[in-house]
Amino acid sequence: MIMRQRTGLIALAAVTAIVLSWVFVRPVASATDPSVAKYIVGDEKSGYVYLDAQTRAMEDDDISNPGFLWVDKGKTLWNTVDGSAGKSCAACHGAAESSMKGLAATYPKIDPHSGKLIDIEQRINQERTQRMGAAPFKWESQELLALTAYVKLQSRGLPVNVATGGPAHQYWLAGKQYYETRRGQLNMSCAQCHVEYAGQHLRADTLSQGQINGFPAYRLKWQTIGSVQRRFRSCNVKIRAQPLPYGSPEYVALELYIASRGQGLPIETPAVRK
Repeated sequence: MIMRQRTGLIALAAVTAIVLSWVFVRPVASATDPSVAKYIVGDEKSGYVYLDAQTRAMEDDDISNPGFLWVDKGKTLWNTVDGSAGKSCAACHGAAESSMKGLAATYPKIDPHSGKLIDIEQRINQERTQRMGAAPFKWESQELLALTAYVKLQSRGLPVNVATGGPAHQYWLAGKQYYETRRGQLNMSCAQCHVEYAGQHLRADTLSQGQINGFPAYRLKWQTIGSVQRRFRSCNVKIRAQPLPYGSPEYVALELYIASRGQGLPIETPAVRK
């Protein structure tokens, strides 16, 4: 038994060494470059900083940015009556440009009614079920992605400003623990890639700091827009760990912790990422 355990550990170490051997330095945009300066706050860098000039240009142009296909759909949904109450989002909140400005920058946050931490997707579905009498959108559905992107667009350029004290602190601690805990067959943590190797290259991927200020984001790899929790699940798969269900408390806590690491970075939704 002991021999098999040692053999397994040696094999695991070998696999991890191979994975890390794929990592090599890749230059990122200079902090003195005026086009990226606003995406750097202290030591924190948005994923935008790690993009090539062509991809940054795609994000910057609202016509070329494919994420705006979902934003446009989200605007339609904002004004669409649905549910037994015969209401739309606009019926209660009016123009999103004013009522939603800055809101998304504060999520995840504590829901005052349940006392639990919720993210912006969960808040949208809460509004649908409790105020509109409508069915919640499924996680990663085109509708939920579109409405989330539209709501978050209203905070574009405003700084991430999540609360981590008071009742939110226990969730922040849980998110920090998840971020730093090794898991999966490759025995790796979020922190290993996004703290120790940020700015380096893993095969075709540039390892960023893993900031989430641009989500929902259009990923060229996905050829569609996706939520930050889809990104979490993708990372779990890469390290051969079991992905958690969408909306799990662990993922929402992880959202809070990572958002706090990027406190002050501007909301970019819909960002474009590789």
